[in-house]
Amino acid sequence: MRFLLSWCQTVSLGLLGVSAVHAASLSTDAQALFDQSMTIQDAIYDPVASYLHYFYYPLAAGPHETRSSVWHSAGLLQRNQGNDLQEAVKILEKVIGDQEKNMSVQWYGDYTVYPEQPTVGSPAYPPVIYNSWDPNWRGFIGTALIVIYEEYGDLLPDTVQNLILESLYNNTVGDTYRVGGVDGDNLYPAYSNAWLMRTVVGSWTGRKFQDANMTTTGDTSAREFLALFDCNGTLSEFNGPTYAGVSLYALTIAAKYLGTTNSTIGQNAARVIREIWDYESLLWNANLRNFAGPWDRSYGYDMNKYVAIMSLWVWSLTGKTTAFEETSPIWTMTHADDFEISPLVAILSEFHKTLLSDSVLSRLTSFPGEHTYSGHAYAPPADLEPRNITTWLSANLTIGTDSFNQSVVGGYSEDSTSFSPSVVQWLRPDGSIGYFNLYPTETALQATVAPYELSLTYPLGNSTSSFTFVLASNPLGAKRDINGFDDVDGLQIEVVGGTVDPVPKISFCGLAGGACDIVHDFEFWNLTFTMPANSSDIPSIQFKFAL
Repeated sequence: MRFLLSWCQTVSLGLLGVSAVHAASLSTDAQALFDQSMTIQDAIYDPVASYLHYFYYPLAAGPHETRSSVWHSAGLLQRNQGNDLQEAVKILEKVIGDQEKNMSVQWYGDYTVYPEQPTVGSPAYPPVIYNSWDPNWRGFIGTALIVIYEEYGDLLPDTVQNLILESLYNNTVGDTYRVGGVDGDNLYPAYSNAWLMRTVVGSWTGRKFQDANMTTTGDTSAREFLALFDCNGTLSEFNGPTYAGVSLYALTIAAKYLGTTNSTIGQNAARVIREIWDYESLLWNANLRNFAGPWDRSYGYDMNKYVAIMSLWVWSLTGKTTAFEETSPIWTMTHADDFEISPLVAILSEFHKTLLSDSVLSRLTSFPGEHTYSGHAYAPPADLEPRNITTWLSANLTIGTDSFNQSVVGGYSEDSTSFSPSVVQWLRPDGSIGYFNLYPTETALQATVAPYELSLTYPLGNSTSSFTFVLASNPLGAKRDINGFDDVDGLQIEVVGGTVDPVPKISFCGLAGGACDIVHDFEFWNLTFTMPANSSDIPSIQFKFAL
């Protein structure tokens, strides 16, 4: 679809007015999140380039980074001290000035991943989606620009206000180029966080410009998302510690700035936020500071050791000590670059909190007692049928599983390193978290959970199938080597049934050696249970656990 109303025509209609809004009010917890994030960002901000340095991921020698710089500009406008406003303006002018303007390319309206990169599409730098260019940058930067315009537009010169709107217009047009299954793009309604960001940006921009095509497209996208969400009351991108946080971020923008309009996503966003937190709070174990599994698209195995955006929401709502282990400073954690979105989470958190029930906030603050969560999630086209989810949570041990039948190994993202369909976590004697997670190697799994019990079956498996588990290294001071389950710190694990050989092959995947590579910067022990040669049995394994 091409939108017919041009930017110049829209300017002539006089639709660029912005209401006077002051800095967002922050709670004590949100302010602490904001301040700590800005301290780190101030330290890596380059005022000559008007960009943040590329922080931590990937480990980059020299380049700056585009997306985080826009997040930083929102923080500068919220703080608005000294030359903060001037630096924010410089960032916005630089990033928007680098926005792709060639309407004939797939990445039209997108932003650079980093400003030093070669020209995308040039002979030396071919266009590779999610590599040399990332279509989700339209969503991340576009939503940030909406917050900046709505919250701080009165601080900005008219030229910058207009620049933001022009950028959002081009951003929205470019995002209509995305079609799932075409040109390597995987954007379907089941890609919850990316779909929601596109929906929100298009819906807001269409109403700002009174552009019927944009508005209709945004409302259609919203209805497609809601039709999928309302099947089970869950995000298709289920319980992802990073991307559930992004979905909540996009929905909060919709609820706050579109909630009083006739926008489909604006009218439904608050309700969806409440329903997400209703199940996420049941999966949260405040004693472990983790959302119990299963997880879609996880970037680690313990949220005390990597920065997940859901942890930032918990911090903003209930305090840092609820969300993070005190002995893990943010800059020592993997995926620490995601902490750079914290200013936006803090800015939106007070409004966000008004949407949540007291029972949700209570469950986030303290563990409510032993319980079982049962639900469903559905992420087509990867899921051939809805996934069945069962998670048992006790004070110091959680066991959660997905039963699924999928078209590809690794779920919707086709990534076995981030799809965790069976997750066991426990509190170890030193206060750290242990984990014992299934690494997916099959397209179908049948799983059952009961207190202290886990049963896994590969219904489509055969004698060549194996169950591979990621087991946490013991903490400092405990046994250094794991030769069997007797060596695991803090949890008794016993194989009590199944058709596999009950004695696993054990190897180590280490930071500085071992038989296999680390996953998302986590080292671990690899335990693989294989089938007897030429067996005709369906592969299965059953465990019992004891603290």
